[in-house]
Amino acid sequence: MISLASKTTALVLIDLQKGILSMDTAPYPTAQVLDTGRGLAGWFRAAGATVVLVNVDFGPDFADAPTGLADAAMPRSADRPDDWSELADDLLEPGDLRVTKHQWGAFHGTDLDVKLRRRGIDTIVLGGIATNFGVESTLRAGWEHGYNMIVVEDACTTVSQEMHDMAFDKVFPRIARVARAGDLNFG
Repeated sequence: MISLASKTTALVLIDLQKGILSMDTAPYPTAQVLDTGRGLAGWFRAAGATVVLVNVDFGPDFADAPTGLADAAMPRSADRPDDWSELADDLLEPGDLRVTKHQWGAFHGTDLDVKLRRRGIDTIVLGGIATNFGVESTLRAGWEHGYNMIVVEDACTTVSQEMHDMAFDKVFPRIARVARAGDLNFG
């Protein structure tokens, strides 16, 4: 069991948005991760803790997408529906913080760090999609910024079981506490 302090802990949920929730994922379906995220968010709100909902938006013409050269660069498709970057229905509630990012991680180019530090947050509980992209990038940056990081395994999923397992088995334990949603409590 991991005991949390409600005043200094924030839940940060990555990319629980309509376009990403339509993906095929493993080891968990996106609907299950969304349900787990909603449950965590409700529990954090009830404890008076901070909830941060992060979405990614590259703009309708992809002008806000990263442009660096890569062998397997992100496809720049204009075929995305207009609501692709909108958070899942009924996820955002009054009092929640909202951050829009334009790359994988939620720290670079956003005001996430300022929002957390001004609220006295020193611990981040993290979940979302995709484990080894947006979640991992945010986890690494949070650790580098000096936050205590907790990543919730059953609140994350990605494109394959192998990628999920590699992140949770090899990377995350070196920079974070790894937990399941039921392992957390407010002390």
